[in-house]
Amino acid sequence: MCDHLIRAAKYRDHVTATQLIQKIVNILTDKHGAWGSSSVSRPREFWRLDNWEDDLRRRRRFVRNPLGSTHSEATLKAAGEHVAGINVSEEDVLKGKRSIKSPAVAQQNCESDASLDGDDDTLSSLEEKELENFTAGPVNVSTAAQLVAPAAVVRGTVSITASELYFEVDEDEPAFKAIDPKILAYTEGLHGKWLFTEIRAIFSRRYLLQNTALEIFMANRTAIMFNFPDAATVKKVVHSLPRVGLGTNFGLPQTRRISLATPKQLFKASNMTQRWQRREISNFEYLIFLNTISGRTYNDLNQYPVFPWIITNYEADKLDLTLPSNFRDLSKPIGALNPKRAAFFFDRYESWDDDQVPKFHYGTHYSTSSFTLMWLLRMEPFTTFFLNFQGGKFDHADRTFSSVSRAWRNCQRDTSDVKELIPEFYYLPEMFVNTNTYNLGVMEDGTTVSDVELPPWAKTPEEFVRINRQALESEFVSCQLHQWIDLIFGYKQQGPEATRALNVFYYLTYEGAVNLSSINDPVLREAVESQIQSFGQTPCQLLIEPHTPRSSAMQVYLLLQTPLMFTEQMQQDVIMVLKFPSNSPVSHVAANTQPGQAAPAVLTVTASRVFAVNKWHGLAGHPSSAVQQQEQQQQQYQLPVEIDPLVANNMGSHRRQISDLLDQSMQISSQCFVVTADNRFILLCGFWDKSFRTYSTDTGKLTQIVFGHRDVVTCLARSESYIGGDCYVLSGSRDATLLLWYWNGKLSSIGESPATGITTPRAILTGHDCEVTCSCVCAELGLVISGCKEGPCLIHSMNGDLLRTLEAPEGCARPRLIQASAEGHCVIYYDKGQFGVFSVNGKLLGHMQVEDSIKAMLLSRDGQYLLTGGDGGVVTVLRVHDLKSLFTYPGCDAGIRSMAMSHDQRCIITGMASGSIVLFYNDFNRWHHEYQTRY
Repeated sequence: MCDHLIRAAKYRDHVTATQLIQKIVNILTDKHGAWGSSSVSRPREFWRLDNWEDDLRRRRRFVRNPLGSTHSEATLKAAGEHVAGINVSEEDVLKGKRSIKSPAVAQQNCESDASLDGDDDTLSSLEEKELENFTAGPVNVSTAAQLVAPAAVVRGTVSITASELYFEVDEDEPAFKAIDPKILAYTEGLHGKWLFTEIRAIFSRRYLLQNTALEIFMANRTAIMFNFPDAATVKKVVHSLPRVGLGTNFGLPQTRRISLATPKQLFKASNMTQRWQRREISNFEYLIFLNTISGRTYNDLNQYPVFPWIITNYEADKLDLTLPSNFRDLSKPIGALNPKRAAFFFDRYESWDDDQVPKFHYGTHYSTSSFTLMWLLRMEPFTTFFLNFQGGKFDHADRTFSSVSRAWRNCQRDTSDVKELIPEFYYLPEMFVNTNTYNLGVMEDGTTVSDVELPPWAKTPEEFVRINRQALESEFVSCQLHQWIDLIFGYKQQGPEATRALNVFYYLTYEGAVNLSSINDPVLREAVESQIQSFGQTPCQLLIEPHTPRSSAMQVYLLLQTPLMFTEQMQQDVIMVLKFPSNSPVSHVAANTQPGQAAPAVLTVTASRVFAVNKWHGLAGHPSSAVQQQEQQQQQYQLPVEIDPLVANNMGSHRRQISDLLDQSMQISSQCFVVTADNRFILLCGFWDKSFRTYSTDTGKLTQIVFGHRDVVTCLARSESYIGGDCYVLSGSRDATLLLWYWNGKLSSIGESPATGITTPRAILTGHDCEVTCSCVCAELGLVISGCKEGPCLIHSMNGDLLRTLEAPEGCARPRLIQASAEGHCVIYYDKGQFGVFSVNGKLLGHMQVEDSIKAMLLSRDGQYLLTGGDGGVVTVLRVHDLKSLFTYPGCDAGIRSMAMSHDQRCIITGMASGSIVLFYNDFNRWHHEYQTRY
């Protein structure tokens, strides 16, 4: 064991050193690096899809690919050549291919729907005795395991200590030696080490239809998957790992019982269905949730997440999303949409006569590894995976995913094609573009297969994805999505209801169809495993009764809508104006008004560094019953924001004044301040000693001084907060660097040990060569976006890697403001009224110029709308995807210097140059409703 751990540590050190060298080379040779400009003939850059996942399990970031992506050696398959190594053809099944059933059939899966209440984190006495054998030394548990990666499954050893998890691959195994080195280069964790403090969620998983796997999600938004010898080992491993459950997203307790629960139990115990019905989460979010708990994972291409086809019209020049005929009937499986083809499958089922193979409608599945690789063919690492499975050749052009409309037609006509979609169709436009040098072949008409042919109504991949997502979230889909869920995850998945719905697949796609542990013959077992991998795998069944439908938009509107009591003010769109005694411009506004907040408030800071903690009462609304109406009439009328009494009465002014002097050359702006999520602390930069400082909003006293830069700190930004108030804080300086710090909500300080006075940044970002003027940090995307005095804007990862440059539109220089949404939209405001909108991967999506000099801007939470305000004193609402102006609020009598929005997004708060704040009533639903069906 000692030898094993020592060798593993050496391998990890080697891998870490190699990555560090590559990172240094990237920094130095980037065009913004030390040697960048001197490299005239730089080799072209190649990109690959990163493993980083956001909260909705989307992977959208492209990072540099040092392996290259030309694949110039890949040839084209001949038209008649069979697809090798990916998928067993349906004809093989229909010809009566010998089935391995009798000794391998498992008993029906009798999952217990036992209650998940209570904490089971105490083991039985037997289990405790078993574990005692492992606690004598540094390694508590050691077991054989397989690392399950997208294109390789490798054997090795999992070791667990009191604080760390290790995996060491067995490099001497013949199967490992036979794996293509190109595949291994894309396989993470071969010599892995993961700290317990990094583990955020642990899910039970299936591998080859056996409940013997675990998927572990890490703090860096990646996941690893292991398959173990048996279910008992899985339980032992879970009890040796931290008690994190499934994380905090699904309304479930963080217990080990939850990590070991069945998908059916998780579905029943979670609050996500109720949240979806109340329209608190989107259709996309709910489908991701169902895929996640039912065992679908990015680490196993045979169990990739599955999403439905939604749109049926791929030929029209314009797509009208108000016409039901443009939407697919979600009550039927993809194979039953065409009546003629449905009759064919019905006849097959009724006439099937085989003692070894049960009846089925479809010999192929709606989700297989081959389909996943086909959809994602144009991106690395999937191109390499595809070529590896295909014997080094691209498929024939006619069988390649080269046209969305052709793929849809094939799913309606071909009796061996019933595939559904993958989530990327709804968020990843890059999957439709061949950005690297792939030889994808030539079509019969002589055209090269490169980018995917899009429908006429979508001019760009970004537009196609946006409209596809808009259709997914439409009312037509919302009112019948539960019927598709019944087919894929629910009561129509198996049994008589599946037969009636024409929804029966080959038997080796279902859980409980085979028990691999009962097969002693290794040749027979390998054959069964091969068949399971070839035919696809049906998700775990989550419910055995019909799924309840989603509440209609109107129903939710009537239940939850609370119009303002002061209706006449709402009609004017201005709720209230609050004037502070000081005439100093309100340079910064922060609105931390989340439900459950101990002290919700709108915090303001003026240019003279006088701050006010103004209590937030919220927007009152019409009551839903006569009794409530009478009670509310008796209550005293109350405005949404109550001025800070210490400021209003000019009492205790020392508690509301930051008196420390700033560098004389600093111009105070909103970007000089950060307010923590609990409203208890203000962070301020611009001090002559090159520090930034933390002040208590209660006492006004200085609580921490943070040093790190070699020149004056010019801007601050913070990420969204985690549970407990933890967040990232980003500081930019005249020394051209940015430092990423971690704010500890529990200790209310930067760093883990403020008492020592020593703080260390999490990352140092070095891409700029002059003063940093604006920045933002998005922890969900794992990105830092920043701009310097003379340009350009850069995107770094939160690990410090310089990913790309945001090339400004012609005539744009000097970035001044940056906003990024969790949806991946980045809006940059440049000097002279210029705006640029970029994708998360650096593509310029839009550009416009306005007359006003903008001083503040905000993005809506979903990234669809942009709010701007400037010297003209006008707040404007724009649509992000085309920068079209939707609405302009009444002009104010002074310039706007800062802007914030309440947590429910119903109130816009602007800080004015006259020393007041103005509250505007906002309703994104009216923009969404009015423009939902147009583009």
